[in-house]
Amino acid sequence: MKTEIETIRGDTPGLSYELIVHRLTGSDPNAPRVYIQSALHADERPGVAAMHFLIPMLEHAEKDGRLRGSLTLVPHANPIGAAQHLFGTHMGRFSGATRVNFNRDFPVPGPDGSRVLDEASSPTFSERRLKSRLLELADGCPIVLDLHCDDEGVQYLYIPEVLWPEMADLAACLEAQAALLWDQGSDCAFEEAALEQMRAKAGNAGLSGHCVTTVELRGQADVDAASARRDAEGLYRFLQLRGVISTEDAQAPELRSDFVGKPIRHVDMIHAPAAGTILYHARPGDTVEAGALIAEIVVDPGVRDGTVEVHAPQAGYVLTRRSRRFIRMGDDLFKIIGEAPSVDAYAGALED
Repeated sequence: MKTEIETIRGDTPGLSYELIVHRLTGSDPNAPRVYIQSALHADERPGVAAMHFLIPMLEHAEKDGRLRGSLTLVPHANPIGAAQHLFGTHMGRFSGATRVNFNRDFPVPGPDGSRVLDEASSPTFSERRLKSRLLELADGCPIVLDLHCDDEGVQYLYIPEVLWPEMADLAACLEAQAALLWDQGSDCAFEEAALEQMRAKAGNAGLSGHCVTTVELRGQADVDAASARRDAEGLYRFLQLRGVISTEDAQAPELRSDFVGKPIRHVDMIHAPAAGTILYHARPGDTVEAGALIAEIVVDPGVRDGTVEVHAPQAGYVLTRRSRRFIRMGDDLFKIIGEAPSVDAYAGALED
């Protein structure tokens, strides 16, 4: 494995950021190339923990001559966000300079695969340069994995509908409990831009054999050695199945019996109807009936009628919930995958 440290120049004199890039070289130029990054939202750590265990496994495969496809790994994909702390709290999801989500506004390539990056006119060139560089590193790779996590949630994936069910092998290897299938984007997330790169490269050949996804590795607090090792083993098994790593036994595991895979328009985003303290009655992984009590919000403690109840709008599967227990009115409270499309179906990003 070779490690490169690239410099992302900052927007003020004397400021720069380091982007660490690991490269492993496969023996077969026809084998799939792979790009994996984690911590694009810099305060999301389960992906970094998984990479900690995955990288040595890949190094061993490379040394033993079992690595067929080449890999590019970026375990800390957002050094800008990693440096943002306010009063002791890490602020890794949004840019402090632009207030834009770090996983939004990627420079989607044109039909020829090129991207336009105007240094002179960009008020935050460092962020634009970082986003463009991440896409450059992923360019030409038919397998692109972006490791994230949610607040509190099950293991799930965002998958382009055009690549389903072919990508069910990844869901099975990671023992994912759910997948959200999307067919259009509006926020220019990394996954969306990477898919457009793939389309530009593939042309008339189509996208069979390709894989691009945002992998949600449970919740922000789910960072421990056992979970990270399982995640790494699942990713490694997937790379074996896709022919990146040679193996004698490449049999795909089955999807979980309780797996839920639905188009993203089936997701009900449940917003807090009032501000206060959350008392949950449902947790990620639960199946709820229409009208079921899923939370109470304590507005006036100890007072009759001092709580506001939150009910499931339809029968469905609880995907995620907010981790903090004090919430403002209108904030996202739950994601629930409904049996039917949501009456407020989303075409783009589910949340900021």
